[in-house]
Amino acid sequence: MYVAETFASLQGEGILAGTPSFFIRSSGCNLRCRWCDTPYTSWLPEGTRRDVGELVSEALASGLRHVVVTGGEPLLQRSIAPLTEALKGERLHVTVETAGTIDPPFTCDLLSVSPKTSSSDPPGAWRQRHARTRSELGPLRRLLGRFPEHQLKLVVVDGDDLPEILALLESLGGVDRGRVLLMPEGRTAAEVASRAAEVAALCIQHGFRYTPRLQLDLFGGGRGV
Repeated sequence: MYVAETFASLQGEGILAGTPSFFIRSSGCNLRCRWCDTPYTSWLPEGTRRDVGELVSEALASGLRHVVVTGGEPLLQRSIAPLTEALKGERLHVTVETAGTIDPPFTCDLLSVSPKTSSSDPPGAWRQRHARTRSELGPLRRLLGRFPEHQLKLVVVDGDDLPEILALLESLGGVDRGRVLLMPEGRTAAEVASRAAEVAALCIQHGFRYTPRLQLDLFGGGRGV
């Protein structure tokens, strides 16, 4: 498996925010979000090949019961099924974080999907390919059908994003709004804070959940957090 980093930290986002977790961050992505906060796994992917057994041993050695497999896009990794199955075999709680654009075989306890809207579209040569990939909803529908324990985590730049988010949910059909989390866009705690009140108001208005970005508040972002 091509891995950018592994580390122990607190889950910063979603319904398990604040949970001590061991992170396995794969490298490589089929999207190029303009506001990507891990460019070393997408725009300029870097990392090393790691054996599944080695990663599982490292997760166990951390002493933590929650493991987050993230990226980049971890579902691109050919070893995603053996890795998640081995982690589950050790009775670890496994969260898989994905953009939901592909749906290979794997297993998890919590599927954390972050569908991308047009606010993520980058300038330049990647724009058309990125928009085409993020707009294909077939894999996302299949993933949500396979994993009833899921959350949909959507980045919000401002209120102009909401019509597109609502249209996405309507297209998916039958989505429990209690499983939809809105997250302010920002690479720093100050940027997130500047959008927090507006995003919180949208959550209250539409029955969504608000998710913080604790890694920015507590550690300032960067690698290994």
